[in-house]
Amino acid sequence: MPSNRIIFFDTTLRDGEACLGPGFDLQARVELAHLLAEMKVDVIEAGYPGATEQGFDGVRAVGKSVRGVTIAALCRSSRPDIELTARALEGASKPRIHTYYPTSGSRPEEIIEKSAQAVTWARTFIDDVEFSPMDASRTRPEFLVQVVEAAIQAGAATVSIPDTASSAGPEEFAGLIRRLKDQVPGIERTVLSVHCHDERDLAVENSLAAVSAGARQIECTINGIGERAGNASLEPLVRALRSRPEFSGFYTGVDLSRFPAIQAKVAALPSS
Repeated sequence: MPSNRIIFFDTTLRDGEACLGPGFDLQARVELAHLLAEMKVDVIEAGYPGATEQGFDGVRAVGKSVRGVTIAALCRSSRPDIELTARALEGASKPRIHTYYPTSGSRPEEIIEKSAQAVTWARTFIDDVEFSPMDASRTRPEFLVQVVEAAIQAGAATVSIPDTASSAGPEEFAGLIRRLKDQVPGIERTVLSVHCHDERDLAVENSLAAVSAGARQIECTINGIGERAGNASLEPLVRALRSRPEFSGFYTGVDLSRFPAIQAKVAALPSS
C-alpha cells in the first residue's frame, strides 16, 4: 500500500455502540455496514463477539453480507475469546481479528508475553491481525516500544495506539508515534494505527497529528459517537486530509457523498 494512503477504520458498530442504549439490532447493524462499505471505508469493525450473543450474531451477519471491505471484530487476548471471534468472522471475505491487552496492571514481562501470545493465537485462525496495547498513551514510552516490537514479531499486520483516556495532546501524541516509528525494530512491516477518544475535544486533532508523525490508519466513528465522550469523528478527519495544506501529500478513498445518509441514520439512533 502506498505510504501516503490513509486507511479509515470505522468502529461505529463496535465502539460507537457503547453510547447507544439498546445497541444495534441485527438489521440496523447490517444496514449500517452496507452504508459504510458504500462510503468506501477500508475497515469496518463490526462488533465484539465475546461480549454478548448479539455481538457474535452481528459480526457473523455483517461478515456474510458485506463484501469487498475488511471486516474486523474485537476480542480480548484469551484463547477462548480469540477462537470465538474467529468463528464469528467465518464467511467474511476479508476478515481481521483485532485483539488487545492492557499495558498496565501486570508485570512488564507478563504484558509482553501475553501481547505476543494473543497475536500468535489469532494468526492460527486469520492472517490479518491487529493488536492494540490498551491505554498506550499513558504507558511508559520505552516500555511501549517493547510491547509493540513483540506484537510485530508475533505477526501483527496492524498495531493500534489508543489514547484510551484522552490523556495526550496533539504534540505529545505525535511525539509518541514518532518514537515508535524511530525505535521499534520491524515497524516498517506493519501499519501503525491510532484510536483517539474525545474527553478533551482533541480526538480529531490527535489523530491528524499522528498522521503527520507516521500513522497510516485512523480509527473513528460516524458523528464521533462512542464510549464516554466519544471517538474521533470520520467526516472532519476526511475533510482535513483533503483541505489542509499540511496534508496535501495524503489521500483516502472515502466517498463523502454517501455521508449524509449514514449520518442521519446514526443520529436517529437512541443514545444511552
